[in-house]
Amino acid sequence: MKIRVLGCSGGIGGRHLRTTSFLVDHDVLIDAGTGVADLSLGELAAIDHVFLTHAHLDHIACLPLLLDTVMDRRDGRPLTVHAPQAVIDTLTRHIFNWAVWPDFSAIPDTAAPVLRYAPLEVGESWGDAPRRFTALPAEHTVPAVGYHLASSQGSFVFTGDTTCNPALWPLLNAIADLRALVIECAFPNREQHLAAVSKHLCPALLAAELTAYRGAAEIFVTHLKPGQTEETMAELEALTGSNVPRMLQHNQIFLL
Repeated sequence: MKIRVLGCSGGIGGRHLRTTSFLVDHDVLIDAGTGVADLSLGELAAIDHVFLTHAHLDHIACLPLLLDTVMDRRDGRPLTVHAPQAVIDTLTRHIFNWAVWPDFSAIPDTAAPVLRYAPLEVGESWGDAPRRFTALPAEHTVPAVGYHLASSQGSFVFTGDTTCNPALWPLLNAIADLRALVIECAFPNREQHLAAVSKHLCPALLAAELTAYRGAAEIFVTHLKPGQTEETMAELEALTGSNVPRMLQHNQIFLL
């Protein structure tokens, strides 16, 4: 399994600032933030599955444009969006509703649409060996999940957007082959109040969360706000002891 970071920023504004998306092998996206726009037309047309953590704009921004771009290149194959039913309901109500964007689940017709939805709730999995995707619990302002990606060579976890999440850590501690954990840290400590109300993490909260982790996976932080990256990373380095998280990088690649 090859995982390429297309976007890992909490905003836009620079050459390498793209919002959240990961390309898995050549045919799967985890989230569909602005980083998807850097893919070529051929790469976009090869995507068969999109796993969404939640419906906030920075995680779905390119999904409507992706569908519009590749609909004539799919040879009748639908693009499948996997997400909790609550996330799917938000997409159908507020995005693919003919007012904001066409309903691609009915284009060109309901019998053979460009877009197909596949509900995936916490604890449920899709795929078989050597590639399996399992939805993990997340705590955010809207219905949300993270994902455990399992291959024959190890596991990768992306928490999605989340605040303190006691239900997550026993599940992570049970993944014996977890090689990389990507977890958000959206704000510096001086904005802890904002992290709390928006259900994100800051270094102090993340450090407390990591005390529950018993494994040895490399830890990477994502979703840092532009202009606050150095401040947030310095606080993390000062707070988390020996297993200091590193900052996830645009175009970073994980091989599992």
